[in-house]
Amino acid sequence: MRFRKRRPAPETGPQDYRDVPVPSVTVTDTGAAVAEDGGTAVTGHRGPVPEQSGPVGQGPVQVARSGSAGASHGSIAVTGALSVGGDLTVNPAPVPREPISWPVLIGTVPTEPSAFQSRTDLRERIDRAWADHTAVVLTQVLAGGGGVGKSHLAAACARQALAQRTDLVAWVDASQADRLLSAYAQAALRVHAPDATGQDAEADAQAFLAWLATTERTWLVVLDDITDPTAIGPWWPPAPAGGAGRVLATTRRRDAQLSGGGRTVIDVDTYTPAEAVAYLRQRLADAGAAHLLDEQARVLVEELGWLPLALSHATAYMINEDIPCTDYLRLFTDRQLRLDRLLPAGADGEGYGRQVTTALLLSLDAAQACEPAGLALPALRLAAVLDPAGHPRDLWTTTPVTEYLTTHRTTPTETEPTGTEAGAGAGAGAGAGQGGEGADQAELQERVDAGQARAALRVLHRYGLLTDDARAGNRAVRLHALTARATRETTPDADTPAIVRTAADALYELWPAEDHSDWDLAASLRANTDALAGHAADHLWTPDGHPVLHRAGRSLLNAGLYDAAVTYWERLAAQAERVLGPDHPHTLNTRNNLATSYRQAGRTTEAIALLEQVAADRERILGPDHPHTLGARGNLASSYWQAGRTSEALAIEEQVAASSERILGPDHPHTLNTRNNLATSYRQAGRTTEAIALLEQVAADSERILGPDHPHTLGARGNLAASYWQAGRTSEALAIEEQVAVGSERILGPDHPDTLTARGNLAGSYRQAGRTTEAIAIEEQVAADSERILGPDHPDTLGARANLATSYQQAGRTSEAITLLEQAAADSERILGPDHPHSVVVVEALRVWVREGKQRGRRS
Repeated sequence: MRFRKRRPAPETGPQDYRDVPVPSVTVTDTGAAVAEDGGTAVTGHRGPVPEQSGPVGQGPVQVARSGSAGASHGSIAVTGALSVGGDLTVNPAPVPREPISWPVLIGTVPTEPSAFQSRTDLRERIDRAWADHTAVVLTQVLAGGGGVGKSHLAAACARQALAQRTDLVAWVDASQADRLLSAYAQAALRVHAPDATGQDAEADAQAFLAWLATTERTWLVVLDDITDPTAIGPWWPPAPAGGAGRVLATTRRRDAQLSGGGRTVIDVDTYTPAEAVAYLRQRLADAGAAHLLDEQARVLVEELGWLPLALSHATAYMINEDIPCTDYLRLFTDRQLRLDRLLPAGADGEGYGRQVTTALLLSLDAAQACEPAGLALPALRLAAVLDPAGHPRDLWTTTPVTEYLTTHRTTPTETEPTGTEAGAGAGAGAGAGQGGEGADQAELQERVDAGQARAALRVLHRYGLLTDDARAGNRAVRLHALTARATRETTPDADTPAIVRTAADALYELWPAEDHSDWDLAASLRANTDALAGHAADHLWTPDGHPVLHRAGRSLLNAGLYDAAVTYWERLAAQAERVLGPDHPHTLNTRNNLATSYRQAGRTTEAIALLEQVAADRERILGPDHPHTLGARGNLASSYWQAGRTSEALAIEEQVAASSERILGPDHPHTLNTRNNLATSYRQAGRTTEAIALLEQVAADSERILGPDHPHTLGARGNLAASYWQAGRTSEALAIEEQVAVGSERILGPDHPDTLTARGNLAGSYRQAGRTTEAIAIEEQVAADSERILGPDHPDTLGARANLATSYQQAGRTSEAITLLEQAAADSERILGPDHPHSVVVVEALRVWVREGKQRGRRS
């Protein structure tokens, strides 16, 4: 409606409007007013001009849905109400909204990082589920530890959605609930969600969720970095009416809420080795630094744990400093250099915004605050000195661990519960000792039981600081190597000795009495002991060598891993001599075990030289009747026996057997072992009757004392069968050897050296019984297995090849037999020496076979 120009009313002179009573006025649905040529246009209500803002006067004036007023040529246009003297309430007309320009982007989607790896397997899982879903909103949660690339993977999905012109893509910072609400409120206004006013963020956020539930437009909401699933719980987007919605979340957490409500959790791990190498190669090439890639690239990415965050910082460091993989690897493996130097914030070329150490430990403060409060930090420090590849879950129920957690329970820090950079740093390095200032000491002193220790482990799992997965058996508890290193580097030096000793005590308590009762557990404990020793400096050698060090070394020998045992005991012997001195009993123990390893590995000469010295030192320091002295002399006798010095071996073994029975008693396992070795020497010396008599007694005693399945019992019965075989009692030998071969394979495993020996002995009895074809089948396999497991120069391998040659000869395969025996004779003389009994026997057999072959040739 258009109004004509009006003349103003005549003035009546000055007046104080505040003295004039003003009636209540209500104006609604006024039209529009337009003035031209200098006039005044008014719509709504006009009253005297107020001299102050806010409610004035006595009578209320309410104006709603007023029209618009327009004026030109310097005139005045008024809409709403202009009043003096009344309580003024104005409900302004809605601001006209600009049309929505689809598609709409809320937030900032991270750009594609350099050398981005598409993570094909993960993307296929994400995209396949999206393609398959129908009317229900698809919500996927990418869960994984710090630095594995969850956000970059989600950003790739968001960029793809933008490229496909998805109507709405919202990138939402979900690390704190108020940030999420702010993003939702912004989105509500951008999409013109009904009831969104811009005045109340929470109400607008609810309006946005309602819009998502009813719209037929396509949308993707990315909730990045959920740190508190409970706080985010009410704000998960609902199922849309049109089935065109999709939610993708990222988090370090593993709480059950994340997989509730129809959500699917997708575990995101590190790069695969191939992806890691591809990233390194592409990143360096893109930077014009391809010359820095060298033959150590694969080793380097493995040292970095294939962690995308670490690879990004490491390659940036290499580019900045112009150093190749080999040089950076040398720096990285130097444990004197800290991660914040090798992976510094200045090498953050992709905008991660945090140092690697901070990023890896970001959720530690929040974990500290969870029940059982104050245990996450000491528990993580304990896990950090063990094998990153995993340790047994039962370790957390051992007495040393619960006692350590009791005395090292810490006060949760006062930082943000979900962690800031400062909070992560404070939590990672603070709270050493028995509680902090202001702690409730009564609560902190309360004894931690096994259930609380397990609960602390689960807290660390839920916060993505480690993985606790029962399906992994004896390697159930794992953490990334860089998380472990970051934890160690932020642990006060004064706390390290207690952590190391606790871990060692727990491993030792968990070790089975006999390795063969659980070979997999023993292997896990060995790996964890090795990892612990690498972080322990000399803490496991004060005041004496910790028994777990010796237990791990003996376990290698029990498992038949002789070369690994040599390496292990060489390192341990050097440490013991450096820290404890050459005459300390623990030093002598390590040298004795090293010599045993030499002998078992076939390095007989080195074994004899070392054992002669150890036996003399033990007798000088401990006395001739000390069990350790007897053990060293018994080992020396076994080495003499292996070297073919049978008479010397016999002389010592007879003395040791008598002394062991006198000092330790007839039923002591060491006494049984010395008697078994003596009987073996009797057999080798041709004193078969004495060997059989002694071995029948030893086998019976071993079965009674140790049990029928103990490796020592199997060994005694195998030696008895060999003596029966030597005495021509083939059927008795066969009956025992078949049982021993089966038992050894079942208890020790098919690749254990003792199993190979049992199978070889069985084949020998088959051959003697005329079952040559069966003997050859077994011996061919035993010869191949021995070479693979023990090496081509091991005495047992030499024996296996000679036995196979003998069976070939017996089967009439003379040419093959002579060829194989010629090689066996040459190797035996080279390795054992020409005077060794084995060399003498093999050379003589070869001479006979060659002569017989020539004679057959002349007769034909």
